[in-house]
Amino acid sequence: MKQFDFLVLGSGIAGLSFALKVARHGRVAIVTKKDRAESNTNYAQGGIAAVTSKEDSVELHVRDTLEAGAGLCKEKVVRTIVAEGPARIAELIELGMHFSEREIPRSHGLRELDLGKEGGHSKRRILHAKDITGREVERALLAAVAAQPQIEIFENHLGIDLITSQKLGYVGDNCCLGAYVFDKRNGLVETFAAPVTLLATGGCGKVYLYTTNPDIATGDGVAMAYRAGAAVANMEFVQFHPTGLYHPKAKSFLISEAVRGEGAVLKTVEGVEFMDKYHPLKSLAPRDVVARAIDSEMKKSGADFVLLDITHKPSTFIIERFPNIYQTCFHYGIDISKEPIPVVPAAHYQCGGVLTNVDGETEIAGLFAVGEVSCTGLHGANRLASNSLLEALVCAHRAAQKIAFQDRKLPDFKIPPWHSGNAHNPDELVVVSHNWDEIRRAMWDYVGIVRTNKRLQRAQKRIANLLEEIQEYYWDFIVTNDLLELRNIATAAEIIVKSALSRPESRGLHYNLDYPEPNPDCAQRDTVLRK
Repeated sequence: MKQFDFLVLGSGIAGLSFALKVARHGRVAIVTKKDRAESNTNYAQGGIAAVTSKEDSVELHVRDTLEAGAGLCKEKVVRTIVAEGPARIAELIELGMHFSEREIPRSHGLRELDLGKEGGHSKRRILHAKDITGREVERALLAAVAAQPQIEIFENHLGIDLITSQKLGYVGDNCCLGAYVFDKRNGLVETFAAPVTLLATGGCGKVYLYTTNPDIATGDGVAMAYRAGAAVANMEFVQFHPTGLYHPKAKSFLISEAVRGEGAVLKTVEGVEFMDKYHPLKSLAPRDVVARAIDSEMKKSGADFVLLDITHKPSTFIIERFPNIYQTCFHYGIDISKEPIPVVPAAHYQCGGVLTNVDGETEIAGLFAVGEVSCTGLHGANRLASNSLLEALVCAHRAAQKIAFQDRKLPDFKIPPWHSGNAHNPDELVVVSHNWDEIRRAMWDYVGIVRTNKRLQRAQKRIANLLEEIQEYYWDFIVTNDLLELRNIATAAEIIVKSALSRPESRGLHYNLDYPEPNPDCAQRDTVLRK
């Protein structure tokens, strides 16, 4: 058994920030599915929303967040996270994070932070590192972690299940004792014990057929917490990024919101602008509005995509501001300075997750959740662009502070080793891949941007059958990475469908044609599920 003071599952901005802050209090294990830099954070292009300009204010940022959240944000949580954001940004800069700067006009060479603007924001407040902000955040945090001897990183390790006192048969309040973890390289299951476990596993984009998320985003943290008995909230609110690159060879590449923030315009395949029909802010409307508008235009015309056009801007500006997007599109034969970009909505961010307070505490003692895996009440029914990295920074800091004053002794419970099945079947891979595809297609077709009760019920039946099959299979066979991820995406899919069926209205990212208007009775009502 591997014993630590802190167990962190995930190596994105939330997990790394937390690990750095608690390392002064004890030994930290970071468990990550692939290599340490592979995370949703690493793929974040846009930036971090924070009030750093004299023209901006906490009140304006709060107002924009509440407006995007469509009546479901917890205002106290929003105010806390927005107000504490600038201090966390200052810490990041101190760690060595390099944000893009620009020369102040008529200042003789003085420079300031180059603030971007994105959909739903009333002011320029997005701090970015060109269009590879996430990569720069990971670089700075990983460099700081590497210099910290108290932190040990376990790459190519995947959490299987949380170890809790109730699961072990102990009476009293449920507490988390660590996790069983699969060592992918050696095919072994290891026991990690710790008085504090942090879920920082990101989202569940791979539940859908088309997503901007990397392959690791299989809803592991939500599924593990749900199986352990923790509450999961608001999982019906899945944000579809309006502009994923549409190309047969491009996998999971998004065209940042910041491109529209700098003046790009959405057009039909015939070259006609259409967003003025859907929202006064046109192409800079909140993401849920833009995604539904694109979905509607595609359905009307039968086209597989729409166009995002920034060719009216100088090519030097485009290449300087969006070097990664420019190079990637150019690689696929699209010169974005001369021709519009074919785009399609893709699953991007889960606004719901493991229910926590603003300090990352869950209902299970010793278990914390921070970042996309959690549901603090910041995002409500629709996340405001670039608030995600902000939430991860602030809540990781608050969780670390909370833990510093807690008794962190591991209860004297006997933790048994993992018991695995020993059967092996040559058809395993084909069964796993078939079920994986079936879940993702069912979710895309029936639980996507626009829903109906009938579609949701169809999805529920199919996923229930698949879950039963996966469960039988799971207990009969030696665990593998693919089988564990399949079990997790099936569980996440089940939770999303159940949550969507229990909200009889349209609000934010949840749009049901059977209930096309918001229901006043559902305002400020979270959808909370427990196993």
